Amino acid sequence: MAAANTVFAWEGTDKAGRKTKGEITSTNANVAKAELRKQGINPTKVTKKAGGLSIFGKMGSKISASDIALFTRQLATMMKAGVPLVQSFEIVADGIDNPAMKDLILKIRDDVSSGNSFAHAIEQHPAQFDELFCNLIDAGEQSGALETMLDRLATYKEKTEALKGKIKSAMNYPIAVLVVASVVSGILLVKVVPQFEEIFAGFGAELPEFTQMVVDLSRWMQDWWFIIVAIIAALIFAYREAHKRSEAIRDGQERLMLKLPILGDILDKSCVARFARTLSTTFAAGVPLVDALESVSGAAGNVVYKEAILKIKDDVSSGIQLNYSMKQSNVFPNMVIQMVAIGEESGALDGMLDKAATYYEEMVDNAVEGLTSLMEPLIMSFLGVVIGGLIIAMYLPIFSMGQAVGGGGPH
Repeated sequence: MAAANTVFAWEGTDKAGRKTKGEITSTNANVAKAELRKQGINPTKVTKKAGGLSIFGKMGSKISASDIALFTRQLATMMKAGVPLVQSFEIVADGIDNPAMKDLILKIRDDVSSGNSFAHAIEQHPAQFDELFCNLIDAGEQSGALETMLDRLATYKEKTEALKGKIKSAMNYPIAVLVVASVVSGILLVKVVPQFEEIFAGFGAELPEFTQMVVDLSRWMQDWWFIIVAIIAALIFAYREAHKRSEAIRDGQERLMLKLPILGDILDKSCVARFARTLSTTFAAGVPLVDALESVSGAAGNVVYKEAILKIKDDVSSGIQLNYSMKQSNVFPNMVIQMVAIGEESGALDGMLDKAATYYEEMVDNAVEGLTSLMEPLIMSFLGVVIGGLIIAMYLPIFSMGQAVGGGGPH
């Protein structure tokens, strides 16, 4: 069994003899010292970092795509202000709260300080920096325009994450409401309805059909709730494992998502926006169109678009114009194809793609807002029917009894 990684705080001197310190994740102190020496650091003190409860220690320690976007923007700002690259890493790291992200930045700083390029340093961390990011940083270093490339990358990451956030909110909102409705309904059926059932037992009268149905459902839930929970948990686990292990299942789900009403249209627009934004960024960086399309296919976000872009890449490499190949793919809107054609004719392809990306990002934003506005009354109606229906079912016998007592009086 592999030893668990531990965070160590270290102090030492760099190659220039300057005192420095930071944090490193390793299996033990000796391995940590060896890793530091490889990075050109002479460690004088390596101690295990004290932490609170482990469950809280893990929280907030994961590096998200938003952390990378923020890091890129801050680094771009530092370099635009004329701060040297290594010093920029130190300044950015000092302002980071996430310990894992801070450790990553310091590792990159140490790698760059030891004489490696920035692109080489981030290539050692593929989980955080994808091939597209590394290639663009490399292009920026090679051309001597790293600060400009960082600014473009920061804009690209920010817009991409904002787009992802909008899609997630569109998908998560109804799921969250359904979960809340299910939990509330379950509590009512298991805890509240039995209390009413005891009251109804004293009536000595036959219950209304709707009430009897709810009471029967409540009894069934009380007897089998643990099996229902176990089945739901097993289905969720099985789906997550299948989704993780099977590419065919992931591809099938992505194809299906595009066919969903309303949501499928939003996903379609988001894929077009991501295609245009990524291709604009890579092409503007001086990456050849065929290589740029290779990178774009990996960032497409959906297998339908990924396959189409790879086919377009093959067409372009054989001499076919980009706009013609996009038209043949039958997945891109006509407006985007026309904008690409104009861009190719005028020699301003990256500018036209940027405009197309901005337009479709705004369309996604408006579509998500429209979907949220549409769903709010529908969801309120759904909750009203489900929760209100259970409450009405419980009070029907009381209403019936009241009418019987009222109708049985003297006339």
